[in-house]
Amino acid sequence: MSNVSRQPIPTAGLEREANLPFGAMFHLHSTKKLLDRIKPEICIAGESDTALGNWYATALFWKPQVALLVSEKTLLPVLMPLAPAATLGRRLPGQLGAVLKEHGIPADFIAQELWRMNEVRYAKTANRSVVGILNEFSRQAEFWLAAYAYEKGDDDDLLAISAKLAETPCGPLYSTHLSPDKALQYLVSSGAQ
Repeated sequence: MSNVSRQPIPTAGLEREANLPFGAMFHLHSTKKLLDRIKPEICIAGESDTALGNWYATALFWKPQVALLVSEKTLLPVLMPLAPAATLGRRLPGQLGAVLKEHGIPADFIAQELWRMNEVRYAKTANRSVVGILNEFSRQAEFWLAAYAYEKGDDDDLLAISAKLAETPCGPLYSTHLSPDKALQYLVSSGAQ
């Protein structure tokens, strides 16, 4: 088991809510196999109100089943339990908060990002490069499970694997930040809100 500890998600920074759009939302571009599980209303793709941009997601049919999500802007990976699938989009902000905290992101940024994820809109995948990263991270997650004897359904282990995946050099980031964890740190330090 991982020694990652669970701590409450910070709420500092919510005082700036007045500057944010009412009904802030994000787009969750999902693979066909995930859309078949969730059966949401599909919207036309657009831009998210979040600093991390749109999200891409797929289902990993482990036992228990897991969702793998990736930020389109930074390629930051987030693993979380898939069940109940219908609430995946509403549960993502909580898991994202834990992942951001694991990366040492300031509480103010976390609070702002989670507040902007007030509403989810599902869309089909549109960026083949990010879908390729989802596929690569799916394979690498299997490696981390075997290498460290992580448990497939353990929340702390999913958080640890998410952090390990974020250290992976990714082709789309080679010319800028190399890996999702570095892209995330740059995004936060550049003041993206």
